[in-house]
Amino acid sequence: MRNILFLFIIISILSCRPNSSNTGTEVAPEVEEYSLIGGKTMGTTYSVKYEGGEPEEINRELDDLFATINKSVSTYDPTSLISKINSNKKEWIDIGITDELNKHFVTNFLKAGEVYKKTNGLFDPTVMPLVNYWGFGYTGKQPITRIDEKQIATMMESVGMDKVDLITETDTGFQRIRKKNAALQLDFGAIAKGYAVDMAARLLDAKGIGNYLVEIGGEVVTKGHNPNGKHWVIGVNTPEEDAKINDFKAYVLLSGKGMATSGNYRNFYEVDGQKYSHTINPETGFPERSELLSATIIADDCMTADAYATACMVGGLEKAMSWIQNENSLDGYFIFSDKSGTLQTRYTEGFKKYLDE
Repeated sequence: MRNILFLFIIISILSCRPNSSNTGTEVAPEVEEYSLIGGKTMGTTYSVKYEGGEPEEINRELDDLFATINKSVSTYDPTSLISKINSNKKEWIDIGITDELNKHFVTNFLKAGEVYKKTNGLFDPTVMPLVNYWGFGYTGKQPITRIDEKQIATMMESVGMDKVDLITETDTGFQRIRKKNAALQLDFGAIAKGYAVDMAARLLDAKGIGNYLVEIGGEVVTKGHNPNGKHWVIGVNTPEEDAKINDFKAYVLLSGKGMATSGNYRNFYEVDGQKYSHTINPETGFPERSELLSATIIADDCMTADAYATACMVGGLEKAMSWIQNENSLDGYFIFSDKSGTLQTRYTEGFKKYLDE
């Protein structure tokens, strides 16, 4: 769905918000010692704020974790597992017995297939060639000046998660990828950052850390409370091209959940007055632009939130509301433009409890 640039995240993290009406469990403010660490990964930055010490050790372990995930699912790395699968034109491709690289790839593959089915194919990681064609992939931003509909039609022949299978031998556990079209390529950019956030959160859980916020490029998982003893507060940016990074449309109280936001209003280019966004519709092969400007999804894990946020931007407002309302474990907040160009919001009933109004 996107490599780093394909899903432009429009979320900002706020450890605490002045004058917040937060109703989380009250704990005496600033009594815990919190560490803040961060770095670069997956073409963006990450930050982790947590209760406890040993920041150097945790920073090192997180960097190692993210490097391994990149080695598995980054299309920007030509030596990664996913890149080797994409460049291999054979029908059957061995990926071996489960190891760290295999595990990360398979988890992303299975989640992608799950959301693909639930969104009737509008979340589809096999649009990779089209993402590159339109200038939003690992080949670099290259604005299209002349649309080649024949080339698009050819690429569409290899689009569809129904054209690729993961086969596991029951007796040995050996795994293979089967491509039904040799040109098929995968891109987990719309779920990989959410997955990495989840894996980082598991690392902190394993260390017995009960209060933390993990963020990669705006994808977030939180647990417990912030240094003020309240829920972590996440700001959702106003989806306008000239909006400042600290211009927030909503504030979300988050604890024990994953959250991701997708939007079209910043990652686009314009040619002859026509705007082309990074969200590619797998049904048409063309960039998708609709009245829906921003989709924020809350789920039990960030990977799922990440995937559905992208799918919602492809499907548009009505399909997005329908999908999220029909999934008991999901809630959504959508910002759209009405016929007059005025920003409006809609959200699921369950999202109300997260809003700090």
